[in-house]
Amino acid sequence: RRSLISDLLETVKRKLFAEVEGTCTGKYGFVIAVTTISNIGKGKIQPGEGFVIYPVKYEAIVFRPFKGEVLDAVVTQVTKVGFFTEAGPLSCFISKHSIPSDMEFDPNSNPPCYKTKDEDVVIQQDDEIRLRIVGTRVDANDIFAIGTLMDDFLGLVS
Repeated sequence: RRSLISDLLETVKRKLFAEVEGTCTGKYGFVIAVTTISNIGKGKIQPGEGFVIYPVKYEAIVFRPFKGEVLDAVVTQVTKVGFFTEAGPLSCFISKHSIPSDMEFDPNSNPPCYKTKDEDVVIQQDDEIRLRIVGTRVDANDIFAIGTLMDDFLGLVS
């Protein structure tokens, strides 16, 4: 009996980790990792299915980006209208209007990039940049952000 209970608890924990970690909710943000399971309640058998649902109380590390937050991100795609970045699980777009005016898009470079006239600063795919979030869009299971480089200490992280 003791082995059955410990196997059942282990199965509930594994299922929780698999179903919760790496997901996103509009209310809490991205669930990075479950840290503590404080309570596993009594199971309720689902009529006609044979499944049991257990209420589980847990604590988790979450990432909920907000307007005005400064993040380091990696450039994933560069286009004439701006570029896309990723900061962990968060996708963020930076419009060309939010890139300093001394930086121009160069479609002829390989890979495409934004650069200053003297080529002192070049931003291209896989570069790490620092950005500020100016807005977020929250869906039921995803968060998308719009960012800017138009502020002190933002831009290419060298």
